Amino acid sequence: MPIMSPFHPRTAALCTSLLWKEWAGYYAVRSFDTVLEPEYQAIRHTAGLLDVTPLYKYEVHGQEAAAFLSWVTVRDIGKLGVRRMTYLCWCDDDGKVVDDGTVARLDDDHFRVTAAEPAYAWLSRQARGFDVRITDSSRDIAALALQGPVSRQILGLITDADVASLRYFAIMPACIGGTEAWISRTGYTGDLGYEIWVPAAQALRVWDALIEAGRAHRIVPIGLDALDVSRVEAGFIMNGVDYFSANHCLVPTRKSTPSEIGLGWTVKLEREPFVGQAALLAESARGAATAFVGLVTVWEEFEALHARFGLPPHVPAGAWRTPVPLYDGRGKQVGYATSGAWSPILKQNLALASVRRGSDTPGTRLEIEVTVEFARHRVGAIVTSLPFYDPERKKA
Repeated sequence: MPIMSPFHPRTAALCTSLLWKEWAGYYAVRSFDTVLEPEYQAIRHTAGLLDVTPLYKYEVHGQEAAAFLSWVTVRDIGKLGVRRMTYLCWCDDDGKVVDDGTVARLDDDHFRVTAAEPAYAWLSRQARGFDVRITDSSRDIAALALQGPVSRQILGLITDADVASLRYFAIMPACIGGTEAWISRTGYTGDLGYEIWVPAAQALRVWDALIEAGRAHRIVPIGLDALDVSRVEAGFIMNGVDYFSANHCLVPTRKSTPSEIGLGWTVKLEREPFVGQAALLAESARGAATAFVGLVTVWEEFEALHARFGLPPHVPAGAWRTPVPLYDGRGKQVGYATSGAWSPILKQNLALASVRRGSDTPGTRLEIEVTVEFARHRVGAIVTSLPFYDPERKKA
């Protein structure tokens, strides 16, 4: 049975839709109202507040903490400055992705790792021989994501920290509503945003301070459905949707290397040995088998297909996560779309996709399956570079 987040007393009172789901063992709101549009618009135009406590969190302490994390992940963590963060992934010995997440350097010998899946056993097994101490802080630390164009103004009203100076992927200590916290310039929406890490026992005090300060700025509590649309626009992948952890794949063909899921840029190959390095060096020499791309459906064809049946074009209100086959111009399957959404801000039908090399050049026309009146059809989909939506304020 799912458990309640430290913020549950507030989110439960506001969730009039009663739309909940389980996320990493917690109750999580899908949408506070029966429609997600106001929550999505808050992310893009004002500010949205999301409970992200279910993220797994691990504290890594010790003189060899940086060396250990450099061994277990694809990045050279020794080069990460104090109070800086990085996004990365970690692989098995065959170079297949186990999970993706972040590493924050809170002090010289103190790091915090976030993950989508439980990672304590994995980290502990890899830590043999290193002078490190790993602690699972998932239940001790509550977390909020404050995302949107006015998130900086809201935070500035309630903290003693100089959040205006906080650079993209930096983290700083702060006091919010009398509570000691960490604020990071990170998020999963592709917009200006922050994540706030606080002791679980003080969670409600921080929530109340943010809601009160944000009232004049039209802050809106948001759920996972609105987040899902925004992360598709941002081109962000999701474990279990756009790729599958190597730990859970029943067949080898379902496993992915970082390059195959668009994370090749996170891998630093030429350095001290790390888990999966040999396999990734071999792949670098021969080239990855597949690529991860964006797709934009050709709207005129999508509209015309529905018109053949006397129907208006129909797109789901939220994001979808069902794999959909993709074909080239000769009708040969060349991959599949992993997830997608109608973008309210771009007014385009978007998808994230895994395709064979040769079909990944931006501008390439593919065809995507569309079901209308219980029959499968195909319409054009144009390969597009990611992200789809990338406002300047995201990194400003």
